[in-house]
Amino acid sequence: MRVAVWYSNRDIRIEERPVPRIGAGEMLVRIIASGICGSDVMEWYRIDRAPLILGHEIAGEIAAVGNGVEKYKVGDRVAVAHHVPCNTCRYCLSGNHTACDTLRRTNFDPGGFAEYVRLPAINVDRGVFLLPDNMSFEEATFIEPLACVLRGQRKADIRLGQSVLVIGSGIAGLLHVKLARALDAGRIVTVDINKYRLKAAEKFGADTVFNADEYSPERLRETNNGYLADVVIVCTGAVTAVAQALVSVERDGVVLFFAPTGPGVTVPLSINDVFWRTDVTLTTSYAGSPADYSSALELIRSRRVPVQDMITHRLKLAETGLGFKLVAEARDSLKVIIAPQQ
Repeated sequence: MRVAVWYSNRDIRIEERPVPRIGAGEMLVRIIASGICGSDVMEWYRIDRAPLILGHEIAGEIAAVGNGVEKYKVGDRVAVAHHVPCNTCRYCLSGNHTACDTLRRTNFDPGGFAEYVRLPAINVDRGVFLLPDNMSFEEATFIEPLACVLRGQRKADIRLGQSVLVIGSGIAGLLHVKLARALDAGRIVTVDINKYRLKAAEKFGADTVFNADEYSPERLRETNNGYLADVVIVCTGAVTAVAQALVSVERDGVVLFFAPTGPGVTVPLSINDVFWRTDVTLTTSYAGSPADYSSALELIRSRRVPVQDMITHRLKLAETGLGFKLVAEARDSLKVIIAPQQ
């Protein structure tokens, strides 16, 4: 089979690999659509492990099932979770599935930028989601990123009518805008350095958008009835965005750091200015649980969070290098989808 092998963001090669062989309890999935995630282009995070076959936002058809697999059959249309929890550790039992050691170790073989993947038995058991007839394979690639966004907003405890500031309008930031709007948040404001993405944020539900150079907490107050934001969601690793977030959150508010910074980055905090007498909560979020996947699937199926309009590029497997270039440059693209069978 053909695979797109990542050596760096500027060096992606189409190579031949054997189709994975499956064992008992496992499945083989023929990938129809695979989304490029912003984390896929975090070169610093994985360059020491290259070459790799990346890709975890996948949807396709079951091509083969191993002995003992009874819930699924050849031809079923599915989306698949690459990380799945054990469901028995202290983290899982307390509802913190994404802190589970098993979730952080599990994956499929080899990766989503390939014609086929093998699903280990544990992924088959708790990480396969049948697609409804009205959901396309392209739409299904959004289940994983929307599941991550769902978990983040749950940790931020966004409530009805609360104002939300989203800093960074890449695909994650835009999904946060769409989900906050679907969950009946109050005023939604976005900040970014890219005019193309700010226009997308307006289209997808933001009430006000600011270029980062023109943004200030005072301007936020002007658009939000004199208040700062109840919830600030940081969807970029820029240190300037972290600083903006800390001065943009209202008393008793929450700052969700959804995106990582670069390696080794630290941010000094003033306990007095940030926490004392403000009751501000700082929190982070990682990945999504199987329950988040199920909820994300339903939000997409019902069109409460429509995603088809977020796709800007559809590329063949041989064009995966171009796809990585588009995502890494973060200019005039939103969601880039790779079609491994083309």
